[in-house]
Amino acid sequence: MPIVAHNQLPTFQRLRERGQDVLSAEKARHQDIRELHIGLLNMMPDAALAATEQQFIRLVGACNQIAQLYVYPFSIPELRRGPEAQEHIRQHYSDFSKLREQGLDALIITGANVANPSLDREPFWKPLMEIVAWANDNVASVLCSCLATHALVKFKHGIERTRLPKKQWGVYRHRVASGGHPLTSEINTRFDAPHSRYNDVSKQQLEQAGIRVLACSDEVGAHLAVSPDLFRIVYFQGHPEYDSVSLLKEYKREVLRFLNGERNEAPRFPENYFSDAAGNIATAYLQKASDARAGNTSLPAFPDEELEALVNNTWGDTGKAIVNNWLGMVYRVTNLDRRLQFMDGVDPDDPLGLR
Repeated sequence: MPIVAHNQLPTFQRLRERGQDVLSAEKARHQDIRELHIGLLNMMPDAALAATEQQFIRLVGACNQIAQLYVYPFSIPELRRGPEAQEHIRQHYSDFSKLREQGLDALIITGANVANPSLDREPFWKPLMEIVAWANDNVASVLCSCLATHALVKFKHGIERTRLPKKQWGVYRHRVASGGHPLTSEINTRFDAPHSRYNDVSKQQLEQAGIRVLACSDEVGAHLAVSPDLFRIVYFQGHPEYDSVSLLKEYKREVLRFLNGERNEAPRFPENYFSDAAGNIATAYLQKASDARAGNTSLPAFPDEELEALVNNTWGDTGKAIVNNWLGMVYRVTNLDRRLQFMDGVDPDDPLGLR
C-alpha cells in the first residue's frame, strides 16, 4: 500500500515523479485501511539529510502490506545544522515530543557523522538514548542503520566498536545464516549489500551478547542482526537504503576533498562497485583534475553522467524484501497488541510465536 503524503515534504513529490505510489492525505481519509505510523529519526549531516530521508521513505513505500504508511521524519536539535537544513527541518519535520504523544508503531534510526572516538561523547548521544528508551516501551520495533547500530549495541550491551585500518566501502556478497527467521523469508540465500564505514562490530561480539546474526559477509562481517527477543531491534551494519548512485556520490565527495587539499591521498574506488569502464573514466578524470590543479587552472567537471550510466544496483530488491518483512511483522504485532486482552494462549513477549 502507498506512502501517505501527510504534509508538504518535498520527498513525497519526488517519489511520485519517480513512479512510486504516494497517496494524498485527502484520499487516505476516504479509505478504510489499517494505518502504520513509522518514525524516521534522521541524524545524517546536512549534505545527506534529504537524500537519506528519501531513501528510507522509498524503501518503506515499497512495502506490500495491507496498510497506509505514514512516515514522520524528525531529527535531534543538538546536531549542528546549517541554515538550509534547519529550515527544511523546521518546515517539514515532526517534533519528537508530539510524536511521543500521538504514538508510533515503529521507528527507523539512520546513521550519523561523528567527531569523537567514543560515541557517548557525541552531542546526539543523550537525546538519542532518551528516544531509544521511549521506543523500547512504546513501539513494536526499531530498525537501525550503520552508526545507529553501533550506538544501540553500545548502549544496550556495552559492545565497543573497533576502528578499521581503512574505510570499508563498496558492495559485498552476503549469505543468510542457517535457520529461518521472518525477516529473511523469501529472500535469496546469497545477496549483495553496500557498506560505508570506518568502524566495525564483529559477528562474535554480537553473538556473545545474545544478538542473532541473520546475514553476514566473509569480507565485511555482520550485515543484518536482531535483538535477543527476535524482533524488538533490527540491526543493519550496512546500507540497504542506498540508491544506485549513493556510493558514487560519496566517491565524488572524497575526490573533491582531495583536489581541494582536504585529504592527502586520492580515495580508493568503492570495492566491487565500479566496472572496468567506470574505473577507467574515474582514473582519467583524476589525472586531468590533478594536472589542472598543478597548473593552477580550473578543474574539469566531474563525469557524473558517464559514471551513473555504468554503476549497477545489485542490492535493492533484497533491501526492499527485508524491510517489507519487517513492516509485515510490525503490522501483525500492532494488530495483536490491540487484541491481546481478548485472546487466550498468546505470549505478550512473543506474539508472533517465534521462539
